[in-house]
This record gives sequence, structure tokens and C-alpha cells, in this order.
Amino acid sequence: MSQSFDVIVLGAGGMGSAACFELARRGLKVLGLEQFALVHDRGSSHGHTRIIRTAYAEHPAYVPLARRAFERWYELEQLTEQHLLTECECLNAGPPGSEHVEGVRASVRTHNLVAEELNGAEINRRYPAFRFPAEYRGVVERAAGFLYVEECVRAHLDMAVECGAEIRAEEPVRAWKVTGSGIEVTTDRGTYHAAKLIVTAGAWATKLLADIGVPLRVMRQTLLWFDIGSRAPLFRRDTFPLFIADVPGAPFYGLPAIDPNGLKVARHYGAPELPNPDGVDWNLADADVSALRPLIDEFLPGLGTLKKGQVCMYTVTPDRHFVIDTHPDSPHVVVACGFSGHGFKFASAVGEVLADLAQTGCTKHDITLFRAGRFSEPARG
Repeated sequence: MSQSFDVIVLGAGGMGSAACFELARRGLKVLGLEQFALVHDRGSSHGHTRIIRTAYAEHPAYVPLARRAFERWYELEQLTEQHLLTECECLNAGPPGSEHVEGVRASVRTHNLVAEELNGAEINRRYPAFRFPAEYRGVVERAAGFLYVEECVRAHLDMAVECGAEIRAEEPVRAWKVTGSGIEVTTDRGTYHAAKLIVTAGAWATKLLADIGVPLRVMRQTLLWFDIGSRAPLFRRDTFPLFIADVPGAPFYGLPAIDPNGLKVARHYGAPELPNPDGVDWNLADADVSALRPLIDEFLPGLGTLKKGQVCMYTVTPDRHFVIDTHPDSPHVVVACGFSGHGFKFASAVGEVLADLAQTGCTKHDITLFRAGRFSEPARG
């Protein structure tokens, strides 16, 4: 059986769900294909919460996209009558010369953002759960918060369906190819045709997009929740911030305790890079906890035992920036991959960008930093 659509979206996670919604609300006939159940826990868009922030350490070019993402998340809340984003201060901390802290400062200067500078002692006084050395430096921004990640994906999918999109779960894509009339996608259940294709396949982009010249790798990561016991008042979001700690050798981050699971903490990067998701062990191991425990004991002393843990994946590029572009060999195909562990917050805006690229091949958003060709361009002397 063959069916035709205006656009097919491969992958219905964070980015794919947003693209399906944006395309459908524009009146296009959309098919979203997902290999797992919808809103699953075998990718990169689960784990209850994700940080959203504006003073972006990774590059000042992210700031306009972050601002747009906030607007689109608030709009999605209105449309769905759901609470998806909670505002909360974000502390960025590290030793003098910290790359992360300096990156935050660069975005603050470039975009005239509101932020407050603190030293280590001031951080500890304001947020008594921390124990940072006095010489550490911190930047606190208030244009930040956290997203309820599964609810966000589900909201985009529900709105996509409401706008007329067809979403099919548990239907893995076996192949896609460019044809004379557009794109042909083959699954176990059938063959579909479309004028345009958007590939938002997460870690499976290592296979589906192996020909775009981007050296994608997969990194297994763990999300851990620790018991806060009698110290619970120190970890409420009115007394404890989102934080990103650029400590030597092992950057880690965390979010306030918002439920009985306690404090959510995770390392950022620092794990082996794998060629594809096939090698990811989805079972939590004692080593996952022991790798993080020394950091907790040093900078957040007094946390209790592990209450909950989940495994997720980063799909990383060599420079840790995203890839959002048209396929180098086909203008009918749009690709979004390599979000490198810091992409979900942008999903609401990336959906808009992908819809633009599928419709017209261009977007009003500046995505120069995310072009796929940067990995194949010759170095300039």
C-alpha cells in the first residue's frame, strides 16, 4: 500500500513532534513515523525535566533561538491548557577561567542579558546546599527554567494530530530514497511518498544520515535522583537553582527537587563515544552512581542514596553544535541531528525552522552555526 503526503517526518521525539505540529498547523498533509511507542524512554527526550536557559555558554548565536523557544513553549501551554515550563534561576559556576562561565558571560555581553555575578562564598550563602570553593565564580540568570520533557513531546504530538497530522508509532523506517517525484519511505507496513522529508531520528541519524558528511557519535548518559531527606527545604526551587557546574574533569548539572524522587543530577559528557545506538546499555549500573558520587560529596555534601535512575543518549557532533540543514545532495530532505545533549530546550523553535526549510528551503532564523557543510569545508589558512 502506498500513500502520499506533503511532508514525512522520521522520528517523533522532541524535534520531530514539534516539526509535525508546525507543519500541520500550516495546513500541510503530514505523516510522522516513530519506531518506538510515542513518548518513549529509548532516546533523548525523556527523564521528566530539561533545563531551558538564555545566557547560552555554548555560543552567543544560540540566544535568539532560545528566546524564540521560550515564546513557542508559552504558546504551546496556551494551546494545550497544560503547564509545560516552570521558571527557575540558573546558576553557572566554575573555577576562575571556566570555559562554561566565560561562555555565559560572552552571551550576556553580546545580547545585553540580565545576570548577576557571585563568587564561591556568595554562592554558598545564597544556596546553602552548595559547597563551592571561595575562588569559584558564578553567573546567575533568571531567564531560565525547566521543561516537563515527556509532556512537551506529547503536547506537540497531540496538537499535530488535532491539526490533521497522521502519527504512526512502532513503525520503524527501513529505507528512504529520493525519487523523480520527491521522496519514498519504506517501513515494515508500507511505502509512503512525499514531496519533502524531514529526518529527526536522534541517535539513529548515525545510520539514516550516514551520507551527509557529519561524523555523528552516540554517548550513553545517566540521569540520577538522590534522596534529600530532612534537608528538603534546601532543595526547593525557591531556595535552590538549576545549576551547571564546570568542575575540573567532570562537568555536571542538576535541577531542584520538585517531587518525592529528590534531587536530579547528571554528568555532562565524559562518557565513551559509540558509533551508533546499538551499543548502548539501557540498564543502570553501580558504576553510573559511583562516577557521580564524588562530585556530589564534594559540591553538594549530605545528599542521601539513589532513589531513581534512567539512561538516555546524546548524539554528538565533533564541535558539539547542532546540525540543522537541507541534505547536501537533496533539497527535498531536511535534517536535524547532533543535538549533543543540550538541544531539547530549543525543540519548539526548531520545529518552526524545520517547517520553514521544508516549505521554502530557508528560514528567518539564523542557523549559520548549524550548517552540515562545516565538517567538510576546507580549513582556511
